[in-house]
Amino acid sequence: MTPTNSKPSGETWNAFAPLRDRTFRNIWSASLLSNFGQLVLGVGAAWEMTRLTPSPGMVALVQSALMLPMMLVAVPAGAIADMFDRRRTAMTGLGFASLAAAVLATVAMLGLTTPWILLIFCSLIGAGVALYAPAWQASIIEQVPAEHLPAAVALGAVSYNLARSFGPAIGGAVVLAVGAQGAFAINAVFYLPLLITFFFWKRAQPVNRLPPERLDRAIVSGARYALHSPPIRIVLIRAFLFGICSASTAALTPLIARDLLHGNAATFGLLLGATGIGAVIGALAVSEVRERFSAERAVSLCALVGAPAVVLLGFSTHLIFTAGLLLISGAVSMLLVSLFSIGVQLSAPRWVAARAISLHSSALTGGIALGAWLWGQVTAGWGVDVAMIASGVALLLTSLLGLVLPMPRVSLSGLETVEMGNEPEVALQLTARSGPIVIEIDYSVDPEQARQFYAAMLKLQHARLRNGAYDWSLSRDIANPALWTERYYCATWGDYLRQRERFTHSDRELQAQASAFNTADSASRVRRRLERPFGSVRWRADVPDPQRDTISVYAP
Repeated sequence: MTPTNSKPSGETWNAFAPLRDRTFRNIWSASLLSNFGQLVLGVGAAWEMTRLTPSPGMVALVQSALMLPMMLVAVPAGAIADMFDRRRTAMTGLGFASLAAAVLATVAMLGLTTPWILLIFCSLIGAGVALYAPAWQASIIEQVPAEHLPAAVALGAVSYNLARSFGPAIGGAVVLAVGAQGAFAINAVFYLPLLITFFFWKRAQPVNRLPPERLDRAIVSGARYALHSPPIRIVLIRAFLFGICSASTAALTPLIARDLLHGNAATFGLLLGATGIGAVIGALAVSEVRERFSAERAVSLCALVGAPAVVLLGFSTHLIFTAGLLLISGAVSMLLVSLFSIGVQLSAPRWVAARAISLHSSALTGGIALGAWLWGQVTAGWGVDVAMIASGVALLLTSLLGLVLPMPRVSLSGLETVEMGNEPEVALQLTARSGPIVIEIDYSVDPEQARQFYAAMLKLQHARLRNGAYDWSLSRDIANPALWTERYYCATWGDYLRQRERFTHSDRELQAQASAFNTADSASRVRRRLERPFGSVRWRADVPDPQRDTISVYAP
């Protein structure tokens, strides 16, 4: 699937248009409060760590503890969201995060907090959020019209960063007034409105003809789709590298406040507030940026603007100047994150949307977690100023990635699944677990058009593989050069049926392009075979055949 470029226009891409939809508006409003609590937690945990230990590495690990679960839990969470009711999945994640935050607040009130206990509970809260996030993001398309999806994705970022603009500053005041335990308690309570909003959402659960995949198979299916989808694969790589390079601004801001500005928790909160204001500006500018620039040019410009701001953070010792630099960095970072997220969501069909989103989240947050550790180590060895300069230079170098991995051009078309038709004729007794299933398709092609047909089949190969096929091959008859045979297999009969249900409009176009070369009078001949058919034959001749013989339950 190679998405085409699509220029948005007018009302369709208005930044606030999704808020006209009641369900999205309610969930978005509640998420604002939830995000506020999450950021208060971040301030409390980071500053509490500076109180518990003087180690810069441990302070940076707070960011890793919050982000690492997004990498580890996000992928199975995306599979669960695609397999089951996304509303209930989101509620489960929110409930778990709220419970973990409540326990952390209790531990802190009892004075039992240690650096490692703090990191463990930050990870547990992050795991709950990681379970919630793919279910919520993948369900946005169910709450707004398809043409509002990019604006709705950007508004999700606005929700987080509106809270980020004020939450950290207030979080710093909370820590100064009542201690970190107050921040942890606020975090636990502020998840509840969003949990209640999801509870009252009357979501229409789609009816599937097939039972859900096993979790391990669902994870593999999502990973294989991303692997064989060039647009998604490129975005994941770019997001991961951006996460590594940009992690310094989030992970080292407490040390910038303490060591470079010689401030306190309130200073830290003000710096995060400046970053949040910049991020809101960046998120609101997403639609305008997408109209004016291609995805690759927008990403490159963001890197070229943001990198100098990160470098200058290593030199600044003045609060106002540092806050201004963080505002620029926040705007650029949010633009990049939104562009990556939109690129993934507009490249994935609905059946794999949550898994694609979770892989993007895993790539981004995994990069941030790795980058937070990396820049923490640089800080421990050479100081926070050197770490910020090195991080900015690395971010600048990411602008060169467009030469080898240009951002894909995406559109809203071609992602809906279509009915395949031509239901397979089945005479054997098959179950969903029967398999492997081998599929062979014959094409009769004019030898003069062999090169064009071969090119079309290579494009179709990616569609087969990302939808669930294995060991795809294309062979040509040496006795009859006009005869070509496409061959692939699915692990089970159930997997084959799912593969058929995953066919999108774009996939059908690729199939049509290949089939246009078929010169046979009838359609391409399709053969479906059960490989190693142990269960379809009797072991011995005297074993009764249930399709033909009457079996008595009283037989000796």
